[in-house]
Amino acid sequence: MSSGAPHRKRFSWARLAFFFLFWLVIAGWSARDIPVGALAAVAALWVSQKLLPSAGARVRAGPLFVLAVRLLRGSLAAGVDVARRALSPRPDLLPGFVACPLTLPQGAARDVFCLLQSLMPGTLPTGAEEGRALVHGLDLSQPIAANFAAEEALFKGAIGDE
Repeated sequence: MSSGAPHRKRFSWARLAFFFLFWLVIAGWSARDIPVGALAAVAALWVSQKLLPSAGARVRAGPLFVLAVRLLRGSLAAGVDVARRALSPRPDLLPGFVACPLTLPQGAARDVFCLLQSLMPGTLPTGAEEGRALVHGLDLSQPIAANFAAEEALFKGAIGDE
């Protein structure tokens, strides 16, 4: 048995628990429905393992918490800034694209990182090639590339890819 096998088993149990709890939240907490929920969770686990097998990434709780807090704080601040600009009689916008260097290799981790960055108001990753992400920003006077790099470093710390 490989050294990653116990980790994959823990990950599978975590996925199964997530799917079961998700089902309970949606369907309700009726005791008579628990067997159906368990079957649905097992089916969802099987499908998820076929479509997105465990890559052996080890998520680290501390850095993940720091990343989540930073993303939430950044999202709120950017949302207020975008709303201020949208409601201003003369919005001070300087839209355009910025090429931001990426250190994450192509694959699921990079895709998840870009997905998280797409949730930030005022910026939107539009693609990645040749080790750079092309990010659209509403105001190019903001430090878009520096923020993108800082977020990527936090993300890499959270997934244990430092």
